[in-house]
Amino acid sequence: MTEKIKASVMDATKIRRVIDRMATEILERNRNLKALVIVGIRTRGIYIGKRISRIIKETEAVDIPVGIMDITRYRDDFSKNETPHKGTKTDIPFPIAKKDVILVDDVLMTGRTIRAAMEGLFDLGRPRSIQLLVLIDRGHRELPIRADYIGKQLPSSRREIIKVRLKEIDSRDEVLITEPVALK
Repeated sequence: MTEKIKASVMDATKIRRVIDRMATEILERNRNLKALVIVGIRTRGIYIGKRISRIIKETEAVDIPVGIMDITRYRDDFSKNETPHKGTKTDIPFPIAKKDVILVDDVLMTGRTIRAAMEGLFDLGRPRSIQLLVLIDRGHRELPIRADYIGKQLPSSRREIIKVRLKEIDSRDEVLITEPVALK
């Protein structure tokens, strides 16, 4: 199966503006920046989180640490007897207990990735709060999870695929809607 591009939703300029806006919203809602940490969900959540941290540092001269969450071992789509593929490691080199955690992901859909990430966070300590930041919210929730900071609401069909590309790993910033196409 190949994919055809149905629409380009965001380019680099729009992504930058959205991330700037979400960083401002974080500053407006969080008075105690010393208690704030960011945890990015592999892979693209890490880079969005780092961008948010950099903007806060430029604006407020406060370093917000950024950690990396790998949800592989917390996924619920493996049976008890099935071993998930070997994942990369979680790297959160700071305590999260009694901290305000901004959990960052690129696309929110069913909520299962976020549930897995929260389970992983609680294995590391009990945060004071967890706030969710996503670049794209596409709906289709299976769990009662909602984002606190949303870059763009993007209603889509289940057949469509939302592709977030970030320059740190994809050499360009863009958000596309694609759809699988059967080869003839």
